[in-house]
Amino acid sequence: MIVSGLFILLSYLLGSLSAAIIVCKLMGLPDPRSQGSGNPGATNVLRIGGKKAAAITLLGDLLKGLIPVALAKLFITEPWALAGVAFAAFLGHLLPVFFKFQGGKGVATSFGVLLGLSWPAALTVLAVWLTMAAVFRISSLSALVAALAAPVAMLWFSPHIEFFWLTTLTSLVLLWRHRSNLQNLLAGKEGKIGDR
Repeated sequence: MIVSGLFILLSYLLGSLSAAIIVCKLMGLPDPRSQGSGNPGATNVLRIGGKKAAAITLLGDLLKGLIPVALAKLFITEPWALAGVAFAAFLGHLLPVFFKFQGGKGVATSFGVLLGLSWPAALTVLAVWLTMAAVFRISSLSALVAALAAPVAMLWFSPHIEFFWLTTLTSLVLLWRHRSNLQNLLAGKEGKIGDR
């Protein structure tokens, strides 16, 4: 129990390291919370800083979801505890204690978490995202459809029902965090990948 609690705390703290804000500061770019969409995530960094900054941000957000889960699996066997570690990393990204609780929408971090829990499920979700992105070139639409696919993929590939419920919860949160994007999609105003 103590080990699980420690991993959950460390996972939240790691998740609280906002890659977008850190990358933009190190590269001399504007704070992503005050530019573009105002979201500290890879898509907004792409708009304000270009492909290199966005790629580093994407990798950073993914790793802070993957690393704590992968490490926890070396010490923890209970599925509920691993689900707790995974959700803590995701929550840290959404509400980072180091950045006044102003976090991103959680797409890359949730994928990192998914990758740590079940790589076949993660690759299935990635395939869905890439297909949607290639066809429609709208990041938010790709994320929304991938979020809907994630619980189904986890239920199919993982024997642990706790992971399914975790993925369902993160997907619901992702849909909520993208509610403004959904409104823009319905109004035909959502920007496309690469737009500035």
